[in-house]
Amino acid sequence: MPKKVNKKKAEQKIQNALKILNDLGMPRQQLNERSALTLLSLLGVKPESKWENAGNPLMGITPMMDFFFEYYGKKYAPNTRETVRRQTVHQFLQAALIVANPDKSSRPTNSPKAVYQIEPAALKLLKSFGKPDWKEKLKKYLSSVKTLTKLYAREREMQRLPIKLADGQEIKLSPGGQNVLVKKVVEDFCALFTPGGQIIYVGDTQLKWSFYDKKALAKLGIIIEEHGKMPDVVVNHIKKNWLLLIEAVTSHGPVNPKRRQELKKLFAGSSAGLVFVTAFIDRHAMLKYLHDISWETEVWVAESPTHLIHFNGERFLGPYED
Repeated sequence: MPKKVNKKKAEQKIQNALKILNDLGMPRQQLNERSALTLLSLLGVKPESKWENAGNPLMGITPMMDFFFEYYGKKYAPNTRETVRRQTVHQFLQAALIVANPDKSSRPTNSPKAVYQIEPAALKLLKSFGKPDWKEKLKKYLSSVKTLTKLYAREREMQRLPIKLADGQEIKLSPGGQNVLVKKVVEDFCALFTPGGQIIYVGDTQLKWSFYDKKALAKLGIIIEEHGKMPDVVVNHIKKNWLLLIEAVTSHGPVNPKRRQELKKLFAGSSAGLVFVTAFIDRHAMLKYLHDISWETEVWVAESPTHLIHFNGERFLGPYED
């Protein structure tokens, strides 16, 4: 339940936050109530608070939305969580207004444990809002923020996970989470079970289409729009004319019967036989999903990289005709 909200003070704080975002040069799409409330929550600023007492709590998206409701009486539906993350928090990160996971930089931004915090220089500036020297401090801050943005971009790039493809190409994925397993799939599984194979697609927890060889897929008779629900890794085993569709499971499920049918439909035009593989980091992780795994699929466990587990069917690691 929300606390009793002083509507007049609440509206004033929201308008203050909008002015700040405008002064900071945020795009028009972020000059809205949702973004204002996000900023207020990340500063811990309540309707009765003074700007000079703003803080820098570590906050996840759900606690931010709880703050909106508890202190401002603004209730956002749980399914708008992604809107807050993608349409406000993401832009705040790009502007170096906030930092992601300062307590653990390797944590992926789409992790349920992801947290955000006001960047120290921005906090120092915002504490002066409403004071006579606001404009002077704002001007000084804006002159340095481009340098700050480049610095954080460089830090994020240094943290990225390098993956070497069979042809010597190197791609980089965002750190932590599922991408650790994706790296093992590309570098270990593919080297062992698809020697000489061609990597066609590699997904990323932050940037879904991290690596995509559209031409190679088209040669196999497949055209996929970007809204298609791709598996985590797609590799063409050229010698055997197989197309392996691999799901790397950390938080989302394996190739279950429903997912198998989705992938068959998505890659229906393939001139190469389809092989479905679910990858797990270890056997403990596999046990959680054991009952969901579809028959006529393969399971690979990164801790035992030279082994495969075959779920029934008359052949081991190969496509099945309908």
